[in-house]
Amino acid sequence: MSIEELSKGKDDMKIAIDRIMQTYNLMANRAEDVSEEARIKVTEYVQSLFDGGETDMQRLTVCGLTYLRERDGSNDPVKAGYTGL
Repeated sequence: MSIEELSKGKDDMKIAIDRIMQTYNLMANRAEDVSEEARIKVTEYVQSLFDGGETDMQRLTVCGLTYLRERDGSNDPVKAGYTGL
């Protein structure tokens, strides 16, 4: 991978993280410290995906948002109040 490709990939990763956080914060009103912690965690996660070869900004965004929703339980129907009854 050339330096130019690596630089573009890092820029795409930053854009993806910004999009993830913007969307995540729109989904619920979160405190500043919770949002900052989520940004740190998702940055580490997206970095691991990028290091593993994923460079598509849209896939990084979707995967990062899914990761945060799974971490906070918003993907869990039971935690969301759906009991199936």
